[in-house]
Amino acid sequence: MQAAAYHNHRTSSTFLARGGRNSSKNRSGNFTVRMGLKEDGPSLAVVGVTGAVGQEFLHVLSDRDFPYRSIRMLASKRSAGNHLTFEDKEYIIEELNEDSFGGIDIALFSAGGSISKKFGPVAVSQGCIVIDNSSAFRMEEGVPLIIPEVNPQAMDHIKLGSGKGALIANPNCSTIICLMAATPLHRHAKVIRMVVSTYQAASGAGAAAMEELELQTREVLEGKEPTCKIFKQQYAFNLFSHNAPVLSNGYNEEEMKLVKETRKIWNDMNVKVTATCIRVPVMRAHAESVNLQFEKPLDEDSAREILRSAAGVVVIDERDSNHFPTPLEVSNKDDVAVGRIRQDVSQDGYYGLDIFVCGDQIRKGAALNAIQIAELAL
Repeated sequence: MQAAAYHNHRTSSTFLARGGRNSSKNRSGNFTVRMGLKEDGPSLAVVGVTGAVGQEFLHVLSDRDFPYRSIRMLASKRSAGNHLTFEDKEYIIEELNEDSFGGIDIALFSAGGSISKKFGPVAVSQGCIVIDNSSAFRMEEGVPLIIPEVNPQAMDHIKLGSGKGALIANPNCSTIICLMAATPLHRHAKVIRMVVSTYQAASGAGAAAMEELELQTREVLEGKEPTCKIFKQQYAFNLFSHNAPVLSNGYNEEEMKLVKETRKIWNDMNVKVTATCIRVPVMRAHAESVNLQFEKPLDEDSAREILRSAAGVVVIDERDSNHFPTPLEVSNKDDVAVGRIRQDVSQDGYYGLDIFVCGDQIRKGAALNAIQIAELAL
């Protein structure tokens, strides 16, 4: 099952560099007329277009018929000059440089923090709205950190056509997936403490990590020594603490992102958040166990109804058949799935809940969220 899911991913995420897909056919198999190319649409640039998230940017732009009048494909010198097909039109990948953003209205960045720090301000200075998928600017004061279903008001002052450049940060994938489920409950009963345990897929470390997981799986099944270049230890049939650097407080950087980003997005410096982040041998969707403690009472039936009506959330909570969210079910899906919704028996009354959340790390955890931010700016 897992290997099959990965091959499906490879077909979709690298389609552009390999000659293109039939762009008039969407993921459900229905044929549609593409409406994205519009003379009055914004001009776009995709920075890091050859990466897993860069490729997913293009999928989401196409799937959502995002309006654009032109699109510039940007990557490193190594990829420059390669041809890429998007929506039946061929593009030449250009090398990213300081002159790449002339006439660009919106730039989608997913090329790593160092690239964002160097070129993000350059693009902003030329009047471009930059939506950055790295951690470079997330905690900077004055830079909105946005999940459109959660805190769209934080970027109300940023609009296309104002003539002013702006920088908007895309939160960490684990934060997005967690808060998509936790925020509707927070709005109702106010979360005062949240405990998160994550089970994070290979996709969070990029296409190379996904390829290595598939390679390791074959090697281990064949009795060979597994290739360990990305994570420096066996990933297949194993799990381990997230590979982010460990800080002086014992938490790793991934865990502290969940803490700090939640407080910024919720605009609540007093909410208590603790996290443990784990890598698991799954291809592209993260799972999270979330324990919530509330200021006001909230029973599980009410919570279930709140989540069923929440934008971007689907409830899979079938106790009789033991059917709850799984990474495979949410892969290539926009919605975040929530299940295992139950009262926390360690807390008196109705002041605590446990939930289990799954979301596609590349899609809602990265590319989709960024495109939704761009839609808010239109």
